[in-house]
Amino acid sequence: MMLQKTSWPPDYVRVWLDRKARYEDLISSPAHIVGAIEYYRTRPVEFIEDWCQTVDPRNAGTDKPTRLPLILFPHQRDFIEFLHECMKGETGGLVEKSRDMGATWLAVSFSVWLFLFVPGATVGWGSRKEALVDRIGDMSSIFEKIRFQLRSIPRQFWPVKFTEDNMSFMRIWAASGESITGESGDDIGRGGRTLIYFKDESAHYEHPESIEAALGDTTRVQIDISSVNGLGNVFHRKREAGIEWFPGRPAVKGKTNVFVMDWRDHPEKTQTWHDEREAKAIEDGLLHIFRQEVDRDYAASVEGVVIPAEWVRTAIDAHVRLKFVEGDNDDVTAGLDVADGSGDRNALALRKNVVLRKIEEWSARDTAVTTRRAITAVEGHERVSVQYDCIGVGSGVKAEVNRLRDDEDTCMLLKDVGFTPWNAGAAVLHPDRHVVPFDHKSPLNKDFYRNLKAQAWWELRRRFERTHRAIRKLEGNPEQANFTWEQDELISLPSSLPLLRTLQKELSQPTMDKDTRMRLVVDKQPVGTRSPNLADALVMCYWPVGNDVYDNMDRWV
Repeated sequence: MMLQKTSWPPDYVRVWLDRKARYEDLISSPAHIVGAIEYYRTRPVEFIEDWCQTVDPRNAGTDKPTRLPLILFPHQRDFIEFLHECMKGETGGLVEKSRDMGATWLAVSFSVWLFLFVPGATVGWGSRKEALVDRIGDMSSIFEKIRFQLRSIPRQFWPVKFTEDNMSFMRIWAASGESITGESGDDIGRGGRTLIYFKDESAHYEHPESIEAALGDTTRVQIDISSVNGLGNVFHRKREAGIEWFPGRPAVKGKTNVFVMDWRDHPEKTQTWHDEREAKAIEDGLLHIFRQEVDRDYAASVEGVVIPAEWVRTAIDAHVRLKFVEGDNDDVTAGLDVADGSGDRNALALRKNVVLRKIEEWSARDTAVTTRRAITAVEGHERVSVQYDCIGVGSGVKAEVNRLRDDEDTCMLLKDVGFTPWNAGAAVLHPDRHVVPFDHKSPLNKDFYRNLKAQAWWELRRRFERTHRAIRKLEGNPEQANFTWEQDELISLPSSLPLLRTLQKELSQPTMDKDTRMRLVVDKQPVGTRSPNLADALVMCYWPVGNDVYDNMDRWV
C-alpha cells in the first residue's frame, strides 16, 4: 500500500480489514500459500506492507493503538530498495538519519524477509551495548523487535519446524540453515560469516576501528545505520568517502553507498514540528544535540564553521517562499571543481540568476573527459560562464577547451560557453574596496581576506545569512522587521536537487581562522573530512572572476 505525503496518516482500520481479507485468502488454499511465498521471494517492500507490524508505546493512553500495521511512506520504500540493492550488489551501505525515522524497524523487517524468503540467509546485527541488541520484553531492543515481527506474520510463512524455541537470546535460527544473530560492543564481527550485517547507531561505538577490521572478514554487505555524532569518527569518514545512492539505480560495488533519511522526508514532520522542538532544545541548553540528531549536522559542536547549517537549511526553496522574479534571459554561471587525485570526484554547479539549478558529481581522472562532460551539462543555456578550478590537474581543462575550439567539427559546442580559470590561492577581487560596501570603517578586502578562496567562502556565507534573515522576516521574526534585501544578494537551493543532502553537509564543513597577519583563512577540509567538491563548485559558481583577472602571475599569492 503506497501512501503519499498527502494521504498520511493512513486509514489503519481499512488496512487491518485488508490484511484480514488477505489472510483469509492465503489460508483458503495450499496453492495460495505456495504462490504467496514465491511472490514475496523477490518483493521485500510488498511483504512488509502486506504483513509486518510496528509498535509505538507513545500512543499508550491515547485514542491511538500502540500496535500498528507497518505502512511505508515513499522514502521508507526507497530505504528498503536501498538495502536490497546493496545486498544484490554485495557492497556496503551507510544510512545517515534523523531521529525517529523508523530505520531500525525497517531494517528489522528486511532482516525477517531475508530469513523467510532467501535460502541460507545469515543476518548479523550489532550495537554498542548488549541491552540495545537484545533484552527480553524490551521492545526498544533489536531482537525483541525481530521476535515481535515473526510472531506478527502468518505462521504459513515460518520455516519448516520453526517454533518459539528457535527464538532465543540474540539468536534466531531455522533447521534449513537461515539465522539472525546478534553481537554487541567490541564483540561485533567476531562471530561467523553473514550475508549482511547491520550496525545500529554506528557513529557511537567506543572502538569502531577494531570493529571495522573484524567485519571486513565477516561480511561483504555491511550496513551502518546512525544519527550523526561529530566529525572525524569512522562513521563520518565512511560517509565522506561514500557515494549517495538514488532510487532506481544499482549500488556501486566497492564503495560505501549512502542513503540519507532527513526529517523532511517524514510525512508527519512539518516545519512547525521542527521549530517547536528546536525552541525546546534551545530552552533546555541542548541545541547542539538537536542539530546532530535531528538536523544531521556533523559540525554542530565545531567552532568557527563558515556557513552555519541552519542558514543552509533556510535557503532550501527560498526562491519559492520569497517569490523570486525569474526570466528567460537571466545570467547563467557554472562552477567546475576538477578531481585532484585518486578517489576524488569532479563536481559541477550551475545557477540561473541566484537559484542553483544543477549540481552533479562524477568520477573521471582524465580532465579532457571532465571538460567535455561539463560542456554537455550546460547545453541548452545561452552565454554560460564556466568557472573552473585551474590549479594542478585542473590546468588540463584549458588545453581541452583550446583543442575543441581549434577543431572545426567541435568548435560550435563552445559557441555559447566560456571557460574562466579560477585560482583559490589567488589575490582577492576588488582589493581596495571595503568588506562592507559603503562602510568606510570596515577593512579593505586585501586586508581582511588571505586569498580568493577565503573571500569567496565569506561572500557565500553572506548570501546564506541574508537569505536566512529574509526568510525569518517573512515568518514574522521581530528582530528582522527592518531588514531589507535584494534578490541578487540571496541564494536558493531547490529541494528537488538530487544531491541536496550531500551539498548541505559540505557547505557547513569548512571552518575559518586568522593567519599571522590577521587575515581570514578558510579550512575547507578539517581533519577527518574529504574535499567538499560540490560546495567548491558552488563557491566558484557564486563568486565568478573575470576572464583576464588572473592572467598576470604576479597577482597570485
